[in-house]
Amino acid sequence: MNFSEDPELQPLLMGLFLSMYLLTVLGNLLIILAVTSNSHLHKPMYFFLCSLSMADVGFTSTTVPKMSVDILTHSTVISYDGCLTQMFMFILFGCMDDVLLLVMAYDRFVAICHPLHYHIIMNPRHCGFLLLLSFMASLLDSLMQSLVVLRVSCFSRVEIPNFFCDPSQLLNLNCSDSLSSDIIIYLIGIMYGFLPMTGIFFSYSKIVSSILRVPSPGGRYKAFSTCGSHLTVVCLFYGTGIGVFLSSTFSLSALKRAVASLVYTVFTPMLNPFIYSLRNQDMKKAMRRLLSSAFVVPVPCCWTVRVKGEQM
Repeated sequence: MNFSEDPELQPLLMGLFLSMYLLTVLGNLLIILAVTSNSHLHKPMYFFLCSLSMADVGFTSTTVPKMSVDILTHSTVISYDGCLTQMFMFILFGCMDDVLLLVMAYDRFVAICHPLHYHIIMNPRHCGFLLLLSFMASLLDSLMQSLVVLRVSCFSRVEIPNFFCDPSQLLNLNCSDSLSSDIIIYLIGIMYGFLPMTGIFFSYSKIVSSILRVPSPGGRYKAFSTCGSHLTVVCLFYGTGIGVFLSSTFSLSALKRAVASLVYTVFTPMLNPFIYSLRNQDMKKAMRRLLSSAFVVPVPCCWTVRVKGEQM
């Protein structure tokens, strides 16, 4: 579906969506460059932040370019294979965001609650294993939901009431018995929705109790400032995700569901780089250093001037 059938409004929508997409890609690439180019940021927290930025770029890239092409060509048609591919990649990168936020909460839990064992627990091998585990869990989720859709042999209609191939909307088009599909979807929701949220809540409950035991106010502020950015991103991600779930659960209009999905898939990844670069002092310094080095024009240390004299 399109957000508007008004031909005068569609170019404005395309410009808005493309601007948000380019801002998302540029912001997340700047975070990746700032972390990789600064040796002081070669730490587990920023390693997972780079992974989250890459997942955000992939997450947004599965929907916005296709939506922009649809607006440009005035066509909202997608092939069956293309729809399954878009759904597979959307779930893969969205679940990567979900699991990486849990891993980052675990990293902050170890750093604040067990600081003396932090470098032993969060060693490079363990960090690589956690990243691989996040990818494999996301791949499993994407495969399971794709197999559920592939089992659907009859669709009641071919119009998807969203601007991309939303898996929940695809299953709603099933005209056959959907009890087994619903059971699988609910199990997936518990595994990849409820359990990560519970893990993050448990980690931050331990973090808050540890911070409150710090005697000095300055120490409490310093400890909490290290996880403030992550907590803001968690609230934004799950808040918009719950909004999308509620909009699909209750009988809201297709436009309201599409707007909720747009906030979840485009607006949230666009804000993540700003949150981490503005609230994290180390990232702020690294960004300034990266931008200053990018715009500095090298000046030669000396100039040689040769004057040619004329003979009288």
